[in-house]
Amino acid sequence: MEEWLSRTSLLLGESSLSRLRQAHVLVVGIGGVGAYAAEMLVRAGIGEITLLDADRVEPTNLNRQLVALHSTLGRPKVEVLGERLRDIHPGLRLHAESYFLTAEAVAERLETPYDFVVDAIDTIAPKTALLEACFHRKIRVISSMGAGARLDPSAVAYADIADTCYCGLAREVRRRLREKGIRRGVEVVFSREQPHRSALQMQEGESGPSKVVGTVSYLPALFGCYLAAYVIRKLAEE
Repeated sequence: MEEWLSRTSLLLGESSLSRLRQAHVLVVGIGGVGAYAAEMLVRAGIGEITLLDADRVEPTNLNRQLVALHSTLGRPKVEVLGERLRDIHPGLRLHAESYFLTAEAVAERLETPYDFVVDAIDTIAPKTALLEACFHRKIRVISSMGAGARLDPSAVAYADIADTCYCGLAREVRRRLREKGIRRGVEVVFSREQPHRSALQMQEGESGPSKVVGTVSYLPALFGCYLAAYVIRKLAEE
């Protein structure tokens, strides 16, 4: 066993650690939530990981995103995070793609036999398509709902998508999944805290008006840790 994993092995046991080493996890979206999830997975000994995200690091990411430093501004997020993960775990089997997953591309992407999928997507259509596809293909998935406009870490929780509340993203995902005949059976991380309305603003952009959601440094990171904890525990308990 590698020395850097000795403390994890002491807690989980060598057989569980062996299962983590053999697992392949897909993380879609590596912004404020997904990058923390990916790093926690790798630090726990996940042997293979695929990262998908098309964004570059921007100044507004600096308040909360793991990949965001002044030295990384303008670089693809998957490139920055990939370098960091390899530095943590040089033997990691890493697939990092600067790629926006569309709803139409979900089926092809899931032809790869992933052991778990972590959904940290912000865009509704591909998020719902990914969850629907995982549900029907019986691929294990854990999904992040909205971490913005909230401050209370004690309100973060796991739930079935059917049991979520106070979350506009979860409400829309629920609605779209119901249209596909899926009412329960999708596990998520969400917040029971009602969003702070003052943190929601509209701004004009090149493609028209868009919603800007205020965020704090620790809440997206906590969501990411919850996602990773769910995956690690499920894989370790097999």
